[in-house]
Amino acid sequence: MFYFAIDILGTIAFAISGVLVAMEKKLDLFGVFIIAFVTAVGGGTLRDMLIGSTPVAWMQNTTYILVIIGTVAFTIIFRNYLKYFTKSLFLFDTIGIGLYTLVGIEKGLSIGLNPLVCIALGTMTASFGGVIRDILCNEIPVVFRKEIYATACILGGSSYFILRELPIENTFAYIAAIVIVIVIRILAVVFKIALPNIYKSKT
Repeated sequence: MFYFAIDILGTIAFAISGVLVAMEKKLDLFGVFIIAFVTAVGGGTLRDMLIGSTPVAWMQNTTYILVIIGTVAFTIIFRNYLKYFTKSLFLFDTIGIGLYTLVGIEKGLSIGLNPLVCIALGTMTASFGGVIRDILCNEIPVVFRKEIYATACILGGSSYFILRELPIENTFAYIAAIVIVIVIRILAVVFKIALPNIYKSKT
């Protein structure tokens, strides 16, 4: 139940980020829903297909679809309270990657995959919904730019396996790793920390 609740929270966070991007692009209602939908379930769908877990999660449990529909309606109704779309998008996108990183890791652990593969699955779950969203909205995906995005997922996912070795409850390790992903992402943006640029500027 705990892991399902985290999954639903991640779905809500990513659906909101999808709605905000779609509204910024001035898409119609159908377009807003599609962008919210692929943002929320895109990474998880790819993950499930790779590990052979089909039908994928949202096809087996309509709760995901209902949550996305409700989130789209809520975000549209209260859009006037989200005055600063860029800041709101960053916040919900960051929360989403933190939650979904651990959801992907837990999915990998449940079928006995090794930690490295689990971290890759977690990073994919967290990142690829946003990749699909950005491509459909004609943007270069954040994960492919120099911002600390997938790196935060990898570091947070790695910390989870370290914390699991400590004499603490697994739930605390799980929550701590989510917080680590979120904090790393926020600190990277606030202090403008980025990966090295391999392209040298012309002199």
